[in-house]
Amino acid sequence: MPPRTRGTALRHRLAELRGPDVPAKALDARALAALAANPGCRRRAILDGAGVDKTALAGALGAPSAFGQSQFALTRGNAFEAKVKADGGVELLRLVREHLDPGAEPAGRAAEVAAVPDLSAIGPEGRTARTALALREAAEAAGHGEDGEGGEGGGWVLLDHPMLALEVAGSPAFLEPDAVVVHPDGSWTVVEIKSFPMLDGSADPSKVGAAARQAAVYVLALEEVAARLDPAPRVRHDVLLVCPKDFSNLPTASAVDVRKQRAVTARQLARLTRVQDIADALPEGTCFAPDLPAEQLTAAVEAVPATYAPECLSACELAFHCRQRSRAADEVTTLGRAVRAELGGLATVEDVLSAARGESGDADDPAVAALRRAAALRAEALGVPCP
Repeated sequence: MPPRTRGTALRHRLAELRGPDVPAKALDARALAALAANPGCRRRAILDGAGVDKTALAGALGAPSAFGQSQFALTRGNAFEAKVKADGGVELLRLVREHLDPGAEPAGRAAEVAAVPDLSAIGPEGRTARTALALREAAEAAGHGEDGEGGEGGGWVLLDHPMLALEVAGSPAFLEPDAVVVHPDGSWTVVEIKSFPMLDGSADPSKVGAAARQAAVYVLALEEVAARLDPAPRVRHDVLLVCPKDFSNLPTASAVDVRKQRAVTARQLARLTRVQDIADALPEGTCFAPDLPAEQLTAAVEAVPATYAPECLSACELAFHCRQRSRAADEVTTLGRAVRAELGGLATVEDVLSAARGESGDADDPAVAALRRAAALRAEALGVPCP
């Protein structure tokens, strides 16, 4: 089957899984980062690939999740982003120069002025093409479109909410970073604007880590755009994280090296089973439309294997449903990936307890031996007979 025909067939199949007349939910970088953190979960891969609204699906299954930002947080974040980008991005460009490129001086224009190309177009494909064109024009202006040696340098270019595309498990995902800045030397920087504060120059490490993983997805997508140019412009691995300073609404920033997150995300995304393969393995008539009867919807969801871990609670809307099922099946993954890795072939809690009591398991298995040793130490400490 020709690639175009295969792609059309896959889109039709994913539309059937999503449900008739149900619009697709866009797969953003936050969801991609979470998917890359758990590449073994086929359930999330097919639901995200098909554009299923997992929040509505979780509610229909009777296990709603509080995952996501509040409306107040979204409003505050949008207001802060608008402040950072006001006046053509003067303040944003100042932060980029201060933290990433202090020696850069654009040719023939004031250092604080950036060109802001119009990226509007019809549909995500059109916006992606328009973004790629703007990036190519900026690279050529910097002298990277002809001999690759670089010219005298172009000016600063600010791409406000560009659209990038990244293939994930055989299905395209369209991504929208807060901004991408093109330096006078032609290199590209991803900018992440967050509403959590930087107190005394540092922010919550967990939130910074989440922002870094999200930015790493944008870096991967930018690298694909750069690879299509000859020579390829440099995509910087130091992204700019912009946050409110202390308890004010004034912007401050920090450079974040995302090389590690980029490498991990690329490796994990490459491990994902192709969406086409997962879809082909599903029973005929499988549909995840949230208006279906609960029994039918549950059967459809259970037809796709999941890989639950406690970390899913902070990253996936279906986490509460999957946790219920994991507990009902007595799976040790409910206790965490680290515990699961230590237990080897012992897949259920009952298997673990039985091995610890000496009722089952190979005594030469290191996991079984460790469990029995732990049981003996516990019995000794409590003064009870050893099981």
